[in-house]
Amino acid sequence: MNVIELARALVDIESVTDNEGEVAAYLHARLSRLAEGTGGRVERMEVEPGRANVLACWGRPVVTLSSHMDTVPPFFPSREDSEFLWGRGACDAKGIIAAMTSAAVKLLADGARNFGLLFVVGEERNSAGAAVAAKSPRGSLFLVNGEPTENKLALASKGALRFELSARGRMAHSAYPELGESAIEALLDALEAIRRVPLPRDELLGECTLNIGTIFGGRAPNVIPDAARAEILVRLVGDAQPVREALARAAGARAELREVLCIPAIRFAMVDTLPTTVVSYTTDVPVFGTTWGEPLLLGPGSIRVAHTAEERVAKRELEEAAGLYAEIVRRLQART
Repeated sequence: MNVIELARALVDIESVTDNEGEVAAYLHARLSRLAEGTGGRVERMEVEPGRANVLACWGRPVVTLSSHMDTVPPFFPSREDSEFLWGRGACDAKGIIAAMTSAAVKLLADGARNFGLLFVVGEERNSAGAAVAAKSPRGSLFLVNGEPTENKLALASKGALRFELSARGRMAHSAYPELGESAIEALLDALEAIRRVPLPRDELLGECTLNIGTIFGGRAPNVIPDAARAEILVRLVGDAQPVREALARAAGARAELREVLCIPAIRFAMVDTLPTTVVSYTTDVPVFGTTWGEPLLLGPGSIRVAHTAEERVAKRELEEAAGLYAEIVRRLQART
C-alpha cells in the first residue's frame, strides 16, 4: 500500500478511545510483515485487557516515531477526492501513522537501522498508552511525536489544567425560594468570578485561555437546586501554580474547585531549516517525559478540522510527511 491507501485502511477501522484493539491488531500484523527479512522486531505493549501499544524496532531505536491509534467519537469512514482524504482520524492521527510507517519503508529501503515506531492507545482521553510506554523505554534518544502541525516542527505546545467546580445548596419548592438555597446560582456566581480572572501571556505561546466546557445541575424547573457542577479547562502557557491559586480565590466559598489534570506547556527540540509553528493543544509528550528521548512534534494536517465532521488531510501533505519523517530520522541519527 502507498501512504494514502494505508491511511484509508486505518481510518476505516473504528478505534474510538477504549476500542483500539482491532486497529492495533492490524498494525501489529502489517509491521510484522515489514519486519520479516529486515531484522526488525514487533511487540505488543499491554496497557489493559484488550488494549495494547504496538512497538516496532530495527536495532536500538536512536529515534522513535510515535503517534496514537485512538480517535474521538463519532466514527465515520474514509472517502477521498482529488485533494483530500476525509474520515475520523484522517489527520488525528491515522494519516500520521500511515506517514510514519511509509517513512520506515523508505528508511529500510535505504539500509537505515536504529529507529522505531511506537503507536499508543488513549491519547484522546488520558494518555494511558504513553504512561505505560514511559515505564518501559528502549534507549531512544529522540521521540518524534505525530500530531497535526501542517508539516511544520512545533516550537512549543500549551499545557492543560482541568478542574471540576461543584456547588451545594438546599432543595425547596420554587414557590418558596426563601426556604432553599440555589446551588446553580452559587455556581454561576463562582463561574462569573473565574471568568474575570486575568490570565498570563507568554511571548512564544501567546494567551493562556479558559473554557467552561460543561455545566450540570438541578432536578426540575420547580425545585430549588441542591447541587450543580461545571468542568473548566485552562490552556497553560507557563507555570500552573499562579493560575491554580487565582481560580481558587475567585471561586472562594461559593463552590469547591477540584483539580483533575495538569499537563505542563512544552518546548520542543528543533531540526535546522525546517519550517516551524506553535500549537495550542496538548499531546502525549508530557506523559512520555524524556524516557523515550528529547521530544519533537510534527505531523500532516490541521488541528482546526480535527475532532470535527470535516476532518480531513491533504493527500499531498501525507506524502510529504513520509519524506519529512525519514529525513528527520536521518538528521537526528547524525547528531549521535
